[in-house]
Amino acid sequence: MRPSTRTTARTLRTALVLAVTAGLAAAAPATAQGRGEAEAQVPAAVNVATGTTALAEKPYMGWSSWSLQTTSYPGVNTEGSYSYLTEENVNKQTDALASKLKKFGYEYINIDAGWWRDWDWTPRFDEYGRQKADPERFPSGMKAVADRIHSKGLKAGIYLPVGLEKEGYGEGKLRIWNTDDCTTGDIVYSDLRTTNGWDSSYKIDFSRPCAQKYVDSQAHMIAGWGYDFLKLDGVGPGSFKSGENYDNRADVAAWQKAIRGTGRPIHLEISWSLDIGHAKDWQATSNGWRVDTDVECYCNTLVSWENSVEDRWRDTPGWTRYAGPGGWNDLDSINVGNAAMSGLTKAERQSYMTLWAIAKSPLYSGDDLTKLDDYGLSLMTNRDVLAINQQPGRPAKPVTSVGDEQVWASRNPDGSYTVALFNLGASPSPVTADWQALGFTGQASVRDVWNRESLGRHKDGITQAVPAHGSRLFTVTPQGRELRTTAYEAEAPQNVLSGNASVAGCDECSGGKKVGNLYGGGKVQFTDVVVPKAGRYLVKVAYTSGDPRSVGVSANGKAPVATAFPATGGWSAVDSISVPVTLKAGGNTLTFDSGDGYAPDIDRIDVPRL
Repeated sequence: MRPSTRTTARTLRTALVLAVTAGLAAAAPATAQGRGEAEAQVPAAVNVATGTTALAEKPYMGWSSWSLQTTSYPGVNTEGSYSYLTEENVNKQTDALASKLKKFGYEYINIDAGWWRDWDWTPRFDEYGRQKADPERFPSGMKAVADRIHSKGLKAGIYLPVGLEKEGYGEGKLRIWNTDDCTTGDIVYSDLRTTNGWDSSYKIDFSRPCAQKYVDSQAHMIAGWGYDFLKLDGVGPGSFKSGENYDNRADVAAWQKAIRGTGRPIHLEISWSLDIGHAKDWQATSNGWRVDTDVECYCNTLVSWENSVEDRWRDTPGWTRYAGPGGWNDLDSINVGNAAMSGLTKAERQSYMTLWAIAKSPLYSGDDLTKLDDYGLSLMTNRDVLAINQQPGRPAKPVTSVGDEQVWASRNPDGSYTVALFNLGASPSPVTADWQALGFTGQASVRDVWNRESLGRHKDGITQAVPAHGSRLFTVTPQGRELRTTAYEAEAPQNVLSGNASVAGCDECSGGKKVGNLYGGGKVQFTDVVVPKAGRYLVKVAYTSGDPRSVGVSANGKAPVATAFPATGGWSAVDSISVPVTLKAGGNTLTFDSGDGYAPDIDRIDVPRL
């Protein structure tokens, strides 16, 4: 589906900002540097290789420097673009997190891009082609910074771009650490093809035996400094790049192997806008993956609603199936702590925090933690909301059509449901959560999570007035019965297919088939949908879609109602949402019409037996 003009503009701007800053770096070969902290050894007490699933049992919580580095908010980047990143500022945020947020589960202090670059973004490398701390930004060195973070009972994170940075190539003559005969010229392609989201690195050729040894050397360096977390950035397919040059799956796998070889458990997070078509690769080789572009607006606040906080409601659903212990969908930083700096209303800040929490995204703040306002602190420290994020279970996903009024839900291990109501529109609107969409009927008790109060028992559902860009968050405990349904397969021979619509194979679909090619007027009509009495029914539609799409839904020949369906995670991945239709007693027809656009493929429908 073609992206909107606003999304395209933001994507191009973000890519341009980062490409320009990377281009500021001098292209001269690295000169020999002293060994210094680069050769610090991994602590002897840490000597057990750790697999990825042992690290990310729950989404991590903490702080990252990037949001503050990118803003033009007055008084933040006083020495020029990205100048906020200094040892002094990291120490301030470490102290603030330790005193204000540690007791709520926040524990990582993550240093982002630029720790090896000076104020003009010129990089430093050691004699082995590895990044070396800039002495003005980090005069004590990276090991000392990690040691100080650890002294507060916290964990330390660091950042690297994927590939061999051009300035670390050193004309191909730099020896790889801990080898006798490997050089930087022995690890990349002979044509010096570039890779990563900014083309700032040479692509490493992992068919060459020295290539893994370079990644090993970087992993031993950061492990020796005592880091517990690595953000590997610019990874593709993703980062708005595709094609062979930008396929970094081998790099990520090499990093996983290298980290295990250090004997130190290091959380590996990969970034950004990863290709969902390779989600299983990211699952196998990392502990988390950025599902979208930067949340920062690169403006005079940290973020803005339109650019690009609101996009997460559209871009997150397809990734839901891939998150779980060992690896989580990363929606980027939560900048909700200070009204002036965030650029958001109170309602927007709560919605932002609500979505991140129910999607079980890592919760890492990009705020200046020394300047949290009371409301921001209350959002970040609501123990009931944090518990939703950290408790076992699947992330929430949309359960009804995803227009401006949305309902997201997930079932909890105790049988209750986490239910969020969102109004993404620009004016207040009622939003209804219908118990049919959750899979039960009758009564349920409802608890308001944000306000920590009981709303009593509600029959059939709950409707709430929600402000513009606002949200409500509930725990719903069923007291009725499980919803009974009748299934109808889209490919059933009695159904009527029109236009380009055709039956296709689908391993994940019920019956192994679905109806696809619903575009340019293609339709599938279910011809004998039987219900015992007339009324409004929430029909559960199982479907596949590689991107968000709409389809016209109608019953008994009435005008179709355009209904938005979120992406499912791929054209072979089945998910479902519930759509309202009015049916008559007895037999009905139910039609899914692509109209002039492109619709999702339809697997089956489940019609309630009320």
